[in-house]
Amino acid sequence: MKKLFALFLLFAANISFSFAMPPPADTLPVRGFCIAAPRSAGLPAFLKFIATELAPRHINTLVLRVDFNYQFKSHPELRDPGALTEAEVKQLVQTCRAHQIQLIPQINLLGHQSWAGTINNLLKVYPDFDETPWVKMPAKYEWPNADGLYCKSYCPLHPGVHKIVFELVDEICDVFESTAFHAGMDEVFYIGEEKCPRCGGRDKAELFAGEVWTLRNHLAGKQRVLWIWGDRLLDGKITGLGAWEASMNNTARAVDLVPKDIMICDWHYERPDKTPVYFAMKGLSVITCPWRMPANAKLQLKDMNDFRATATKDMKPRYQGMMQTVWSDADSFLAEFYGTGKPQKDMEHTSANCFRAVFEK
Repeated sequence: MKKLFALFLLFAANISFSFAMPPPADTLPVRGFCIAAPRSAGLPAFLKFIATELAPRHINTLVLRVDFNYQFKSHPELRDPGALTEAEVKQLVQTCRAHQIQLIPQINLLGHQSWAGTINNLLKVYPDFDETPWVKMPAKYEWPNADGLYCKSYCPLHPGVHKIVFELVDEICDVFESTAFHAGMDEVFYIGEEKCPRCGGRDKAELFAGEVWTLRNHLAGKQRVLWIWGDRLLDGKITGLGAWEASMNNTARAVDLVPKDIMICDWHYERPDKTPVYFAMKGLSVITCPWRMPANAKLQLKDMNDFRATATKDMKPRYQGMMQTVWSDADSFLAEFYGTGKPQKDMEHTSANCFRAVFEK
């Protein structure tokens, strides 16, 4: 009996160790992971991934790109086919809570209202919100193109757009029980277009900042924090970063106009540029976001730790950490991560390898 009792104590100690082991002393405030929300069929595998891969790496923040992959009650007309149910979202909430992971939903706002030749749900159902209704979707999408079409945007000054947007944001934040919301807002190529009857000719930096303030104020009224990608706040010409990881359409000055209590997700995928310093010096909290280049991601992680170690007491809290980004669907990423999918041409530069390089298990 004593032997059995001793074995029980050893087993209990091991269980406690595996679930209660604190993160490393030098851990970053945000150790994040961003991916598209799983579909219903892939939910069990994704829940297991949270428990067996994210939690042991001390991931404490999970951003799920939901968009219209939820069965909205406020706007059922905007649901994707086979979208997640409320009960399925609650499984995500409960799993993350069990592992002390902050769960943050994302809906792409302002930009990314289309992709390639497809208009996404918001503009498909509410075409009046389109910033560029005269730009027609091509039968075969190519870049570059005469219209400068990358992704459509909604018009931030349309009088009806925010009623719909706020209802979506409130519902998704409520069901995810979240204290933060990610609004996307990256790669906004269409804003303040001359032909737009409402915002044509207006200052594009002021328009962008105005939309950030509008979203921030709505969220703040419910004690929630706004997260956005940071590329539109960087000057693509001055920095040499170009039109994708920074702005070439005059929105960069918005960095001095946006509220200071938002979170900037600063993504750089091809080079480990040190732009977190710029955002922190502007008074903004910032996290660095790699994708698929493990060597670059390691340098970005070192930079973030160095920034925190050498910063003044005022600057240090603004360097918030790292977030791995994944730009495939959840099923494809899990197949890549576990080696069960089709081999890629480049087996080194993958989001799975990048994730492992930044966050060791």
